[in-house]
Amino acid sequence: MGFFYLTLAVALALTMNRAIAMPLDQIPFRSMDGSETTLHQYAGKVMLIVNVASRCGNTPQYAALEKLYRDRMAQGFVILAFPCNDFGGQEPGTNEEIKDFCSGTYDVTFPIMDKIHVKGADQSPLYTALTGDGAKFPGDVRWNFGKFLIGRNGEVLSRFEPSVKPDSSEVTRAVDAALNNTGQ
Repeated sequence: MGFFYLTLAVALALTMNRAIAMPLDQIPFRSMDGSETTLHQYAGKVMLIVNVASRCGNTPQYAALEKLYRDRMAQGFVILAFPCNDFGGQEPGTNEEIKDFCSGTYDVTFPIMDKIHVKGADQSPLYTALTGDGAKFPGDVRWNFGKFLIGRNGEVLSRFEPSVKPDSSEVTRAVDAALNNTGQ
């Protein structure tokens, strides 16, 4: 009987470990229209994941993000924006208000997802994977417009703090390197 319980405990622990170690591209989140999706939808593309806000000092980065996206989307590049109200209440709007603001003010055409939490008790599982203890670049996102670059193979390649602008040579070089490396 003891062996049965030990086997059950080991099997349960392994199952829980697998759930925690779910591949990044399998972690569910919601698109702006409320439908469930994953990064797998963007498989084979280079992705820049950015937590965004409409009333932040960094909000003008939307313009540089849009230019970066338009200049490189034909090469297999996509930006995924995740609105977040975790920092100073700078994204209080509804999804519809956020969408209207982004398209009306900055002519944003890259995908904007459902509003999420990037830190704290309600942190999105995607951001837990990007910033948690087992992440390549662990540590909480510090403010709006933190950026994570993911290669074509789903590997997290770089992390850029909010103050690093999308049109900086640091970001553009990393994006171009990822786009030119077909193994990533």
